[in-house]
Order: sequence, then structure tokens, then C-alpha cells
Amino acid sequence: MQISVPSETFEGERRVALVPDVVKKITKMGIEVHVESKLGQRCDYSDQEYEEAGAKVVSDRNALLGSGDLILRVRAPELAEIALLKKDCVHISYLDPFNNLELVDEMAKVGVRAISMEMIPRITRAQKMDALSSQANLAGYVMVMLAANQLDRIFPMMMTPAGTISPARVFIIGVGVAGLQAIATAKRLGAKVEAFDTRPVVAEQVQSLGAKFVEIDLGETGQTKDGYAKQLTEEQLELQRQGMKKVISQSDVVITTAQVFGRKAPVIVSKDMVEAMKPGSVVIDMAVESGGNVEGSKLNEKVNINGVTVIGQGNLPSVVCRDASTMYASNLFNLVREYWDEEAKSFSLDLEDDIVTGCLITDGGQIVNETIKNLRK
Repeated sequence: MQISVPSETFEGERRVALVPDVVKKITKMGIEVHVESKLGQRCDYSDQEYEEAGAKVVSDRNALLGSGDLILRVRAPELAEIALLKKDCVHISYLDPFNNLELVDEMAKVGVRAISMEMIPRITRAQKMDALSSQANLAGYVMVMLAANQLDRIFPMMMTPAGTISPARVFIIGVGVAGLQAIATAKRLGAKVEAFDTRPVVAEQVQSLGAKFVEIDLGETGQTKDGYAKQLTEEQLELQRQGMKKVISQSDVVITTAQVFGRKAPVIVSKDMVEAMKPGSVVIDMAVESGGNVEGSKLNEKVNINGVTVIGQGNLPSVVCRDASTMYASNLFNLVREYWDEEAKSFSLDLEDDIVTGCLITDGGQIVNETIKNLRK
């Protein structure tokens, strides 16, 4: 059995699906690993390191894609490459299936068994495969470091002979995995941190990290079975904006992480709220790739709004690509190992398994995932 790992072609993507240390683990299982030449160049892994780990380095991309029984990558494939894949091969990557229905249709048509890493269910047994969480952790860290680098003052309180400098005030909106890591990082840097989430149940987690939970009465809210915040009504969004307005105006840094899985991100910070902040303040919009939480933010740009810098950098985990690749490769390894049949030396998916039913999108020439199938209705 052969795993093929092609280089990423998405602009600005520096992460890789497998790192040499994980290649070693896979080859010990009796699986051949073929990687495209210069696969790890953008995150400082050489072809020699992959060869020493047991991988075969291949220059012919088309041959690599056509020979793989398992294709592992970070990003979704380009539409034109799907026809190169073996029938019944298993393709594992982020797919964004809600917004890539044409791609999903083509994978079904060619007979590819497609697994979407975004769709790994958030259940205890799947935690070791949960790439969304592992990458969100790093995104939370990166957002705070971007803000600290951009802000024209320091984060911690500092007592000096010249006087005392008060700590920077950081407000984090959305307390999922990324938000919690952002809180922890900002606190480690010495900032005064406040946070808000539509799920009151997370208040204790915020407080355990030493931050203040901002309470806003939105009426009935909650979370999905997978732990995501439920989508708010327009009336609730307006209540949220009004409740946050004062906190935002007093903050040096605002970080937004509010996303609704599979849908456009809600706009929760309006332009007038940004304009009310002090000149020199910084806003980081983590949701910019899915529409943005901040009115006026632009993907991969810094926008100046009345003296406030709004950063809409996409693909945040790629900024720390070495650690992001290591964590993603571990997620993939755990997925492969979970369904590896040692006796048959094959990757065997149990179609009744909870994890498989959640993340398997196409199989046997059809779309088999119920959530994605329902988008057709």
C-alpha cells in the first residue's frame, strides 16, 4: 500500500501533510510513503530528511497522484487533478465541502473515497484526529502575536523609575479553541484580558485563565452537539453589538473568532465600533476567510479605519508552519492508524463507525455524507 503526499499549490500555504518524524512512524507500519520533490521546502524540511525517514521522493506529480492508495494533503485538490487519482483511492485533506460542491461531485464521479478533515466529529475518541482544533490552537497564539507586533505599546504592566505603564487591554470575542488559546497567550504577555461568548457555559473556562467574562443577555443561546456556538438571530446579533460596544471602545486590542460551521461568519463588530477605538489600537479578524466578523476587514490586508489597524490575515496556522505541520501530520497519522488493518495491510473504513460517518464525504461513486447530501435538497 502506498501513501502519496503532493506539494501544496494553494497560494501562501506553507504547511505540509506529513513531516519526516511522522513518515518514520508510517513506514514502520509497512506502508510505502512517496512525497513530491521539494514538498517541505517552505517549512524548511529537505528532500534528504524525507528520504532518511524512509520516504521515496518523486518529481513527477501526475505519477505520484495516480499511484497513491491514500492521498494526504492539507488543502483541497484542484479540480483538474481529480481525474488523475486512482478509482477507490482514499483522499484525505481539508475539503470545505459546504462551499466546494463541484469538487465533491467530481470526486464522487471519479470514484474517489474523500475524507474531509473539517468534518471529523468532536467526540472523545476523535480528539487525536481533530485537525480543526489543533490548527485553531495555533491560530489563537498567532493572532495575539500579530496584535502585539502591530500595537504601538507593550502588553504587560511595567513599573519603572519613569513611572508605571498600565497593561494593554485585550478583548477576545468567541471562546472556542482559538479564543481560549488567545486568552492564555495574551495573559502570559501580561495584558488585561476580557472575553465574550454567546455560550455562558464557557465563562468558567475564561475565568480559569485569569480573564474576565463579559456578560451580555442575549436570551436563549447555546451550542451544537459538536460544541459549536449556535447561529444567532439578527436581533440577538444587535444585542451583542450593543453590549460589546463599550468594551471595544476601551480596548487596545480586539480579536474576533466567531464562526458558524459551514456558513458565512456573522458581522459582529461594525465600522462605527472600530472608529470608537483609540488611534493606534489593533483589531484581528480571524473569520476573514469566511466573510469576516469585522465590517471593513479585508483578506490578507491591513486596513486603517480612523487610526485603528484592522488585520485580516488568512491561514493563520501557516505563519507557524513547522508546528502546524507537525500537529496536522499527527492528526493524519492517528486517523490512518485508527483504520489500519494490520493483518490485511490495508486501510479499512467501517462505514458504521461514528467518525467515518461524520467525515467520509464520497464513497462508491456517491456522496454519502448526510449533511452534504442535504445541501442538494
